[in-house]
Amino acid sequence: MPNEIRDISKIDSTSYSYIFEQDVTIPLQSSTGVVRCNVYRPKSQEHDKFPVIMTYGPYDFFPKSFAEVNPEHKSEHSAWETPDPKYWTAQGYAVIRVDERGLGQSPGVLDTMSRGTSEAFFDAIEWAAVQPWSNGKVGLLGISYYAGSQWRVAALRPKGLAAIIPWEGMSDYYRDRCRHGGILSDNFIKFWWNRQVITNQYGRPGRSSSNWGPDTIEGDLSDEERAKMRNDQNIDNAQNEFRDQPYYASKEYDLGNIEVPLLSVANWGGILLHLRGNVEGWTHAGSKLKYLRFITGRHDLPFYYKEEVEIQHSFLDAFLKGEDRLGWSVLGKLPPVDMVLRKGDVGFNDAEAEKAYPRRTEGAWPIARTQYTKYYLTPELSMRTIQPESTCKVSYDALGTLDKPQSLQFATAPMQKETEITGHIVAHLNVSVTPYIGGSLPSDIDLFLTLRHISAAGKEVFYTGTAGDPVPLCKGWLRVSMRKVNNCHYKHRSYLPHRDYFSTDKLPVLPGEVYPVDVEVWPTNVVLEQGAKLIFEVSSGDTQGSGIFTHIGETDRTKEGLSGLNHIHFGKRFENYVTLPIIP
Repeated sequence: MPNEIRDISKIDSTSYSYIFEQDVTIPLQSSTGVVRCNVYRPKSQEHDKFPVIMTYGPYDFFPKSFAEVNPEHKSEHSAWETPDPKYWTAQGYAVIRVDERGLGQSPGVLDTMSRGTSEAFFDAIEWAAVQPWSNGKVGLLGISYYAGSQWRVAALRPKGLAAIIPWEGMSDYYRDRCRHGGILSDNFIKFWWNRQVITNQYGRPGRSSSNWGPDTIEGDLSDEERAKMRNDQNIDNAQNEFRDQPYYASKEYDLGNIEVPLLSVANWGGILLHLRGNVEGWTHAGSKLKYLRFITGRHDLPFYYKEEVEIQHSFLDAFLKGEDRLGWSVLGKLPPVDMVLRKGDVGFNDAEAEKAYPRRTEGAWPIARTQYTKYYLTPELSMRTIQPESTCKVSYDALGTLDKPQSLQFATAPMQKETEITGHIVAHLNVSVTPYIGGSLPSDIDLFLTLRHISAAGKEVFYTGTAGDPVPLCKGWLRVSMRKVNNCHYKHRSYLPHRDYFSTDKLPVLPGEVYPVDVEVWPTNVVLEQGAKLIFEVSSGDTQGSGIFTHIGETDRTKEGLSGLNHIHFGKRFENYVTLPIIP
């Protein structure tokens, strides 16, 4: 360290409508060192106490980063993906924004999403609960990273934690984020790490001059010193393949340990990062009072919509203030599932147009009346509810090119009536690979699946993706060497096969051998109009709608291991179908 750790926290009680405490030091109990935070709290009488809303994460963004956010949630201390201090202090809350260990003004090793940084978050929550201006109750509220960290820390059960709202936040580090179906999802991690994380590493020079917040309190660290003080997610995810390796195993936890009231907010358009985690996090959390809410729109804007903030506000009031206006705290009073229905073609990245989507509540997830219906694939590239009789195979190039992957598209007949599909999807395929003459010997098959909506007019209907980009209904993936399913696991369900992804699960893939596989496709919702069709796409790589969430790792998807011709086999022994959750 260039200097000893210092405490230079500053309090400003005159410049704003709230008291602003900057660079407050929180001593760590689970390890040595400190983390730092900014505290925003209402101006009040000396002995007034307030509930706390806390975030803990790596970013330090300013209002320019979210020009389209609801103006009611923009102020001098607004920051990306976090609650606005001006708004929430006016509602009687203290807001604490903690710099994650190794980032911003918090010294230590930068090791995002690790056990150690979750334990530091645990310490910060317990510290906040005993401050003289705190009423002892802490709630967590934030988007994306600030949501994903909530699952892990809530499972540690810190004293004072009273409620959490993980808003679009993955809960399974391996399956949701890093290795979809066992395939490395490297491109987003590279983008995220290089542009949004290490740019805010503790000790980074030139922070103030580049408008990235104040310079580090203890002084700058050299490039070499900072490199030694971080565990790089690009390197770690590329070098570790299985969940039983220490890198991934250290990030595991039991969702069943979460006890506090929970509002999980999932976005139907988050088909490559957060959606699965919000649904599965809600499903397996041990909380007696837990609610699952579905939304649409970009991942950063709906958090600040007036109607969504009112939901956040009433939920936190119920558990942090004891003011329950709607009945959140009464078991069974409110439906546990509140969902938006994607009906019609309203375009994408248009918040006003998406207001036309209706909402509906349900008593369970998956919806209790779901009719799981098999749509069989045919060699003629159709999907129908009757199994085909032909014995043959259809083929496609196993790799294609990055900009033009090869694919097969199977289409349903036009829907004879309005049809709703809501829930989890499984695809059962019989696949094999053969080498090209003179080519390398393939040793694996990577399956990339997409479900698409074609309107009665023949136009593909796109939805709003994470960054406002056009996305299809949903996607799924599987590396065939990781096909082994643990159907004895308590998380295994007929509509969602459970894979352990252990090193001991890896199985051979031999040329010419036919392998039956069940592929998890992420949950979705759509109301198809009469005359509309579905297209089920099987591809050799990432296709439209993947955005920056692509799988292009040079060491993970090698030409030597994957090149050849992939086949889907048909016949009495080889049923291929997609099980769709039809809602009557």
